[in-house]
Order: sequence, then C-alpha cells, then structure tokens
Amino acid sequence: MHMKKGLFLGLIAAVVMLASCNKTLQKPDEITVNPSPLVLKGGKVDAAITGTFPEKKFAKKGVLTVTPVLKYAGKEALGEPVTYVGEKAKENGKTVNYRNGGKYTQTCSFDYVPEMRVSELYLRFEAKVGKKVIEIPDVKIADGVVTTPELADAKDNKTAGTPDKFQRVIQELTEADIKFLIQSAEIRSSEAKNESVKALQAAIKDAKDNEKKEINKIEVSGYASPDGGMDLNEKLAQNRQKAAANFLKKDLKKNKVANDVEANITAEDWEGFQKAMENSNMQDKDLVLRVLSMYSDPEEREAQIKNLSSVYGTIAEEILPALRRSRLILTTDLIGKSDDEIREIAKNDPAQLSVEELLYAATLTNDKAEKKAIYQKAAEVYNDYRAYNNLGQLYFEEGNIAEARRCYAKALEIQPNDPDVNFNAGVAALADNDLDKAEEFFGKAAGTKANLNAALGTLYTKKGDYAAAKKAYGETATNNAAVQQILDEDYAAAAKTLANIKEPNATTAYLKAIVGARTNDKAAVIENLKAAVAQDAQLKARAAQDIEFAKFAEDAEFQAIVK
Repeated sequence: MHMKKGLFLGLIAAVVMLASCNKTLQKPDEITVNPSPLVLKGGKVDAAITGTFPEKKFAKKGVLTVTPVLKYAGKEALGEPVTYVGEKAKENGKTVNYRNGGKYTQTCSFDYVPEMRVSELYLRFEAKVGKKVIEIPDVKIADGVVTTPELADAKDNKTAGTPDKFQRVIQELTEADIKFLIQSAEIRSSEAKNESVKALQAAIKDAKDNEKKEINKIEVSGYASPDGGMDLNEKLAQNRQKAAANFLKKDLKKNKVANDVEANITAEDWEGFQKAMENSNMQDKDLVLRVLSMYSDPEEREAQIKNLSSVYGTIAEEILPALRRSRLILTTDLIGKSDDEIREIAKNDPAQLSVEELLYAATLTNDKAEKKAIYQKAAEVYNDYRAYNNLGQLYFEEGNIAEARRCYAKALEIQPNDPDVNFNAGVAALADNDLDKAEEFFGKAAGTKANLNAALGTLYTKKGDYAAAKKAYGETATNNAAVQQILDEDYAAAAKTLANIKEPNATTAYLKAIVGARTNDKAAVIENLKAAVAQDAQLKARAAQDIEFAKFAEDAEFQAIVK
C-alpha cells in the first residue's frame, strides 16, 4: 500500500529563542513519510522521510540530530541518525542555511519482527545551540506496519511425496532351450533332460503347488539359424516349435496343469545371430557385425557372410548350432501379501516386511500417528530416502518445521539429487524464513512433481522481489499468488485469483476481506472476515491489529467479529 501522508507539525513547541543573538532552532516542518502507513517488504520496514526547515528558524550555531524510532510492544527499534548543523556550528553534519532554511531528508530501515504489526514511527531529537541543550519531545510521524506479505505462507505450496514401488503381483520368467541338429526337428534325449529344461519343469510344478503363485502363460518358440533357404528354415522353425510344444504338453498333462501353450516361430534368427556374435571372442566379429548393419535383405546378408571365408568356418562351428533351437518360456505370477496381512505385520513386526511393503503399508491408513510410526520404522530398518521424505511431509503438515527439515536433510544424504526431496526441503526452509537455503534447494528441484514456479513466487514475495514473484506465479490460482497481486495493487486480479482457488480456506477469506478493505467495500470486508474467523479463530486477533482494516476499526459490525 503506497500512499503519502503529510504530517504537518505546524507551530510546534520547543522553539528556542537565543537571548544573546535572538536566533532560533526549530525542528523540521511539513513532515511527509513514504510509505505511510509503513509496509513490510523483504523482511524490512523501510521509509523515506522528508520535510522543511523554515526560513530564519535554524540557529547558525545550532546542532540537531534526528533519529527515526519505531515503537512497538513497549520496545524500540532505532534507525540511523542524521545530524543537521547551522552555518557557524563546529560539529559535522548537513548544513542548514539560516536565512533560507532548507530541505530535511532521511531514510530508515528496520528488521521486521511480528510485534511490529502494531507500531508507530517517531522522530527523536537531540538539539543544542552552542553549549545549551534543548529538550524536544519525540514526534509521531507515521503508523505501521502493513504486514500482508506475511500471509504468503510456505504451506500454500503442496509438498511432493515419494511413492512406494509395491507390486502385489510380481512376474517371474523361467526360460529353457532345446537345441537341434542341423536341418532336424527331433528332440534328443540329452536335450530333453538338460538343466534349463529341468528347472522349467520344476518351476511349473512349484507354480501349481504354491498358493502364492499362478501360471500366467507358457510360450514355445521355434527358431532356425539364418543359413539355408527361407522356405526350408520356416518349415524347420515350425517343426521345432511343434516338437517342443508336444514335449511340454506331455509334462503339463503329467502334472495335471491345464494351461494353453502359445506358439511362435522365427524362421531366420538374425537377432540371435547378432547377439551371439557380439558376445563371442571371434577375431573378426566386428567385420561380421558391419555386414549385418550394411545389409537388411536376409539372402544378401547370408551371401556376404559366406563370402568371409576366413571367419565363416568358425561361425558355422561356434555360432549357428546354438541358434537351431526351441525356447520354452514360463511366466509365473507371484502373489504378494494382502492388504490385511500387510496391515497386521506392519503393526506387530514391521521388520518382516520388505521396504516396498512397509512403505505401502503407510498408505493403508489415514491415522497420521500410525503413518509416522511406519515411516520411522522404514527409515530405521532400511535407511530409505523415501521414508525420510514422507516422514518429513507429516512433520511439515503438523507444523514441526525443525523436525521436517531434519528428515529432509537425512533423505538428501541418501539421495542428494532427488528433485522432490529438494523441493520439499526448500519449502521447509521457506517456512523457517531461511530464504537463501530455500533458493539453494529450489535450484536442485527441476523436474519435481510439485509446482516449483509457485514456490519460487512465494520465495520472491518474501524476498521483496515483486516483479520476479509475479512472473513466477503466472496464472497460478493460490492464496500466495493473490497476496502478490494485492501487494501489486492489482485488486481485480487478486479477486479473480481468490475466486478460482480450488480448496479455499480461512486465509482465502481473509485475503478477500483485505481486497474489500482496499477497495472500500465494507460488505466484502464483513462477509469475508466472518468466514475467515469461523474457519480459524486465531484470525480475530490478527484482524483486530491489522492496519489493513484501520478505517473499519470503530465499525460496530467489525468490532463484533474481532472481539
């Protein structure tokens, strides 16, 4: 709120006549303070004071030291003094011409504390002419302080939780290969009993017998190596798939497993060929891999590779036999604990849960104390950054900023670059008025799920950089954005923002009342103040002291609300 209020001291007392030379020394006249009332900005209460020393009123040997004094709650904050001297004074200071008088100018700046909400700005004088000390009483020049920037609250920025990765159903893959001789689809007994096949058969039996497991699907794929004609290879791949599928179906029937078998074929396994080449120790494998990248046509590829006489013999012996195969793939669903089981274990023996189960358990209750206990256990047992971050959120929500900051610090020790944790740590620092640290954390929060720009807007508002705050908020509809618009005296925009807030609260109503006061709309003041104090009775005391409502202070309806 920027408005000039001239406080004319007029013909004030303490005009001193000097009998010996008939000269006078008078305080400055026509005092103006800007802003008036005083305003909180960037943690400071600043003012520019101007006035006039009248003609022939400042003794030539006079010395006048002026100190701004902000009086509040029985305390005083002193500004920097300025000394004015007459033309013949020996002391140092700004000279005032006796005949013409002169301009009085002074600035003051006070570090804000909340008690300054109810305060008054005075000028204090130390005066003398020659050796004679003159008593001049303090003079009030302004009221203060408009503290609306305080309403920009860090909690208006929603923090970001870090979710668990709990999956009730986890899929497990078991794979087996049956290899065939060249141009053959007959399963040899040695291949039917290889270790991978035995492991797959055991996994099928286990899935049938284990109540926590279910067979999701069974696949059998037939392959042919990429040598020979396409028609021959396609037929080979089909026959190999059928042979392996029939073999597997017999085993399923034996174990009374009623599952279908999905069929797939790959006539020329160039993908398998490339992987085998990449994993081989062949001397000229890079040459073969270049051929694969240069030619996409299968027949051209095969011809070019066969032309590499120096390596083709090794390929035929070491690479191609492994590609003449059928692959058996079992997908099993491992069924995790039920919600009831997880709840019970979390209460009685949480260390028996995995970290994901334990973090998930915290989402199964709305009891904040229970959530807190679960996250504390997850932090203790697993030292998981997500547990610390989510625990910090709970402390932040209940207003324990110190404990929230401690939890976020622990999370960042484990995961220093996580954008969500950095964002949360920044918001907590903001709530603690640790603005430099908040800015540091926000600098590492790019990519957070939360609204970083809105938080930066709050930071800039608190720092007093209103242009940057306005840019950061953009079209955000929050209480804090409305605070900034009020400070910018854009009351229409503030009213629109407050009307569009999705979850309005007591502060929303209070800000609407301030807009009403600034636009001289008494009905809006009364209606919204009633709504504000109905939601938060503590706002009664604030409203009673808030200079925003000074013009309504004696109004009966206003008094009825704040008493």
